[in-house]
Amino acid sequence: MKVVITGGTGMLGRRLALRILAAPELIGPDGTLQNVDRLVLFDAFPPVEPPPDDPRVEIVTGDICDRGVVAGLIDTQTDAVFHFAAVVSGGAEADFDLGYAVNLDGGRNVLEAARQTGRCPKIIFTSSLAVYGGERSVDDSTALTPQTSYGTQKAIGELMVNDFTRKGFVDGRTLRLPTIVIRPGKPNAAASGFASSILREPLQGDEVVNPVEPESRMLILSPKRAVQAFIDIHNADGAILGMNRSVMMNGLSPKVSEMLDALRSYGGDSVADRVRFEPDALIQEIVDGWAWFSDGARASALGMQPDASLEEIIETFVTEELDGKFVA
Repeated sequence: MKVVITGGTGMLGRRLALRILAAPELIGPDGTLQNVDRLVLFDAFPPVEPPPDDPRVEIVTGDICDRGVVAGLIDTQTDAVFHFAAVVSGGAEADFDLGYAVNLDGGRNVLEAARQTGRCPKIIFTSSLAVYGGERSVDDSTALTPQTSYGTQKAIGELMVNDFTRKGFVDGRTLRLPTIVIRPGKPNAAASGFASSILREPLQGDEVVNPVEPESRMLILSPKRAVQAFIDIHNADGAILGMNRSVMMNGLSPKVSEMLDALRSYGGDSVADRVRFEPDALIQEIVDGWAWFSDGARASALGMQPDASLEEIIETFVTEELDGKFVA
């Protein structure tokens, strides 16, 4: 079984790759769990973290906007593509043309390459709760009315996945993610990036800025639960998904103040006091356009589980990313 992960050397792509390599958890074209004998990790940049040390892994560096490059990546041997490659929310808002080139044209390149294989591979498209437009509570029937360019690009991508699936070109599935917390590594250009930074940096001994009001809420999901959700949606029965291939993943909905309270409870005052408040009107405006609460009945019916608590999210990060030790 050949699997391609675009954005494959990024945070979620790499973790999904390690999970796939560890055990035969993906359902293949014949409906049975199969080992992946070829895993292609495609990204615009060389890996920052060491790639998985496995002979099945191939690293390819290139431009998702280059249709010829993508066509060479997704060939007649490809069984599944996890499409993570994207310009994140803040970047897409700051650079309108780049956001549409990567997030819209790049996504269409993936779908067109899969279509040309003639074998209807699975395409798992990564979307976001940014497709909603200011509603405080959303469910599977909430209309998509995005208030950012990033959200608009993701909403269009979802519709393309549905249409290519309807035509029988691909077996598409879309996972609509909350904000991923706690992301390891360095801060990125996502408007939501602060939600990880206000927990990650203090635990590592660094001071950090919180740019939004304490009463602001964030829908959040840990990387560990997100990876499991991608496995689950890949393996979901297409007949159950029907014509709407988008599944909204549930998450926790804490206030920023509650996130900081959980940090204080876990690490103590010395850790929590490393966070200072400096308001950023642009980030606040973007965050205010996102949903606070989710009721994803489809995800629940598929067995896709959010994190149990903020404490679980913090403990998982310290255990898996900090070798069980934080800076007090």
